This record gives sequence, C-alpha cells and structure tokens, in this order.
Amino acid sequence: MVPRVNDLEDTKRYRQISKIPYDELVTFILDYLRRKSGLMVFYWSFCIILIGLAAYIRINISGYYPLRHIFLHTLLGLAIFPVIIIPVHEFLHIIPFLTTGAKRIRIGMDLKQYMFYVTAHEHVVNAKQFSLVGFTPFALISAGLILLIFHVPPLWKWSLSLLLFVHATMCAGDFAMMNFFYLNRDRKLYTWDDADKKTAYFYEEI
Repeated sequence: MVPRVNDLEDTKRYRQISKIPYDELVTFILDYLRRKSGLMVFYWSFCIILIGLAAYIRINISGYYPLRHIFLHTLLGLAIFPVIIIPVHEFLHIIPFLTTGAKRIRIGMDLKQYMFYVTAHEHVVNAKQFSLVGFTPFALISAGLILLIFHVPPLWKWSLSLLLFVHATMCAGDFAMMNFFYLNRDRKLYTWDDADKKTAYFYEEI
C-alpha cells in the first residue's frame, strides 16, 4: 500500500533522499539522461531510429514534390504539430494519475526551462505508478504516429515522422525521471509534489 504524505514524515520508517524545486528540474533531468542504464539505451536508440526513419522518408520524396510543399510539411512536423500535441501529451499523463487515486491534478509550464508538466498535489506514488504516468504519453503517441505513417500519403509521412522524432525528444524529461527510479530499483522509493511550493520530494522506505 502506498503511504500518504503524513506517513512519510515517520523518520523510523522513511527518510527523505532528495528535494528538487521545479526551477532545478532541468539540471536533474540532464543528469539522469546521461546516466547509463538499459532504459536510456532503449530511449536513445529509439530516437536514433526515428532520425533514420525521417531521413529515409525525406530521401524517398525528393524530386516528387515542389520544395515549397516539402518546406510546409517540414514546418508542420518540426513546429506546428508539436505545439498542437502538447495538450494531448499532458492529458495522457493525467489518465494514469487518476488511476492511482490522484485528485488534485494540476498542469503547469515553465517557459524559462521550456518545460510543461502535470503534477498531483500532495499525492504519493511509488516507482511503478510513476513509471506508468511517465511512459503512457510516449507509448500511446509513438504507437499512434507510427501507425499513421504507414497509412498516409508520402508528404504526410515526412511531417509525421518529424513529429514522431520531436515528440520523442519532448519525452526526455519523463525518461530521465523514470531513469532515476530505474537506477534505484533496489530501493523502495516514493515521490510526491507540493504544487504550491513547486517542489518534488523523494523518500525511501527504511
């Protein structure tokens, strides 16, 4: 059973191992993106494959369409579609949060760090629950886009392949946080956020 916030204050059973203000999250994310693990090998390999897929599609449409059409779809894939997909991505974080019993869910942004986030105020989750919340948008959107790429005309394959890659890079923060739990999988960890103070807390069961 997952403890509540008040339970984590019992120093005989739990200890705080980290406290991260939201304005320091990018530093934390960059650190755990660099730390080697099977999870990060999967993530970076997937991104490299997506670059190869996009390059393959771009080569195959060369000479078949006017450059202005290719440029338009490049713009769609690199800028317009990624902006449109942000609310979809964040909504797909909310659904698994709800399955964990979270009630006070908030969506926020930090434009200085180019970061959007979903958090559940004072709601404790364990590593498995956090990974479900983090992985769901990546898995569903990636699967949906790959399926679409196989069924749309070539120009749309190009723009959607770019979107697929850009969205994968947008998931870097989710994978960094999951990597923190993965690298500490031998410990029983919990996390919760104080959305008012914009701070994430991490605890270990003793």
